[in-house]
Amino acid sequence: MAARTTTPEKRPGFFSQLRTLYTFTQKEFRWLPFVLIGILLVGVALGVTIGLLIPPVAIWSVILWGITGLMLGVLASLMTMTRLSTRAMYRKIDGMPGATGHVLSTSLGRRWQASEMPVGINPKTQDAVYRAVGRGGVVIVGEGARGRLTRLIKDERAKVQRVAAGVPVTVLYVGHGEDEVPIAKLASTIKALPKKVDRATMAAVIKRIDSVSQSLASLPIPKGIDPTRVRAPRPR
Repeated sequence: MAARTTTPEKRPGFFSQLRTLYTFTQKEFRWLPFVLIGILLVGVALGVTIGLLIPPVAIWSVILWGITGLMLGVLASLMTMTRLSTRAMYRKIDGMPGATGHVLSTSLGRRWQASEMPVGINPKTQDAVYRAVGRGGVVIVGEGARGRLTRLIKDERAKVQRVAAGVPVTVLYVGHGEDEVPIAKLASTIKALPKKVDRATMAAVIKRIDSVSQSLASLPIPKGIDPTRVRAPRPR
């Protein structure tokens, strides 16, 4: 019997991704098409104006500058839509269980290490605690009702301080109340922390914490967010 050949999954093309990105963003910002058209028109107008101001003025020169302005307008439109798609994503996941893990695992960059899975969770209320380790130390993030997070935060902080004495520990709470960080500003807030540990110390802290962390495979994890559906696709 001939062996079956598996064909690789076909990835969506650039224009398919672009269409998906536009649809995703336009659902949240109904005025998106008017903004994009306006940017294109401004780009063309700017190019034509430059063509008319640079001597000698010729039709072909004005047309070329107009096309250049159009290309710049297209680029500006893509940048604008990408920024708006990120804002739309944050709006959709705000308040959903698991949103913190999604942001920590996708938006902190290489200088921080974090997991999408919580390091502590209340199975009944879905209140969860997440952890990120980077040059700014250890960041513990609470997601849920602040009063119910006290015990989880305390336990995680004690565990970190036990294996990483001297490393700064920052506690953040996700939300819109006083002294809380909105989910849209969580990544930027963590990245803004001053660098207080070197790379070697950071690697050692990650290794020590991982060695004492208990497996959470048997605990129910919040399923309120599906990153594959919420994350805004970006054109490549």
